[in-house]
Amino acid sequence: MNRTANWMIGFTAVATALLITSYVAALDAGARAPAIQGRALAGSGAVNLAQHRGSVVIVDFWASWCEPCAEAMPALERMYQRYRGQGLVIIGVSEDRAADNARGFLQRANVTFPVMHDSDHSVANAYRPPTMPSTYIIDRQGVVRHVHSGFRQGDAARLEREVRELL
Repeated sequence: MNRTANWMIGFTAVATALLITSYVAALDAGARAPAIQGRALAGSGAVNLAQHRGSVVIVDFWASWCEPCAEAMPALERMYQRYRGQGLVIIGVSEDRAADNARGFLQRANVTFPVMHDSDHSVANAYRPPTMPSTYIIDRQGVVRHVHSGFRQGDAARLEREVRELL
């Protein structure tokens, strides 16, 4: 074999190993929800997943440039308003590069649930969202029960049904 062939075989093996490793490392239903801790973009409040043990929690990864994220936000806000008195908590996690982009989006969307800016991607690195938006529904014991990639027509009803089952 020549050097180019050996290089290609080695490169393919490393690329395949990395792909498999990143897929296996993705957070799936049944896993314990990783910690989330940070500052809310609006106001001076803290965002801390641990303080919501005993509640049903939606963790939603989004970005201001993401069209499906913009479609999902009103549905999440409606669910938050409808079920927060029954124990639903929603934590938004912005993956925008600039916090000001996220703040502008949130003002236009009239979102009232806490949202943090994941500036160092530590939360995204723990959850490994496959796409924007990615939505994780966590039960009262801190276990991820449902993972949604993207947002399409009909997803709002399915999210709400899954939340009601856990409440």
